[in-house]
Amino acid sequence: MPRLILSMDGLVLKEMVLEKERTTIGRKPHNDIQIDNLAISGEHAAIVTILNDAFLEDLNSTNGTYVNGQPVKKHVLQNNDVVELGKYRLKFFTDSTVAAPMDMTDSVAFATDLTRTDASRGAAPAPATEPPPSAAPQPAPAAMGMIQILSGSHAGRTLELSKSLTTLGKPGLQVAVITRRPHGYFITHVEGASFPVVNGRALDPQAQRLNDHDIIEIAGVKMEFFSQPTER
Repeated sequence: MPRLILSMDGLVLKEMVLEKERTTIGRKPHNDIQIDNLAISGEHAAIVTILNDAFLEDLNSTNGTYVNGQPVKKHVLQNNDVVELGKYRLKFFTDSTVAAPMDMTDSVAFATDLTRTDASRGAAPAPATEPPPSAAPQPAPAAMGMIQILSGSHAGRTLELSKSLTTLGKPGLQVAVITRRPHGYFITHVEGASFPVVNGRALDPQAQRLNDHDIIEIAGVKMEFFSQPTER
């Protein structure tokens, strides 16, 4: 499970495991990681964690959020990245040290229509995934998840959710990820002020399990989730 080490001026203050799917960082007491310093905004940044992947988002902080010396608004954290908040440093670590092949993830982005993009060109943020630290492979769901596009110029197109992570949405507007887990498929909001809608209701910050014939709306595009049995 990913973890953070908080330090200031080289002195380690705390080590935290990213157990929650959404971890908030800020000066106010309700944050998961509270940093009581005036240079830190009340709600400074948030980290969304899915399996061994973590997405950092600056929450319009006053002094900004930096990763490895560069200002960021959205960032997919990599092993050994250093998040800088004023004088404080949060070093990010993953449990696994061997990165998975790039084809472990799938990325889909759309604006007024839906087009498949290559993550290596940076068209849509497809996070790298890592294999579980256990040597025993985790079983895949008994049924393969599918997405059928219901609106836009690609209406009728069907996408197979065969990858560990599938990124859906329009970067800068609204992005969600669908994760393939042993016990089903889950959708989680990653980017955007408004959350994707499933069956007419906006998602909350936690992952939501998808059921057959759920209607999803992301960045103005409607789609239907369904599953079909996999061959044994």
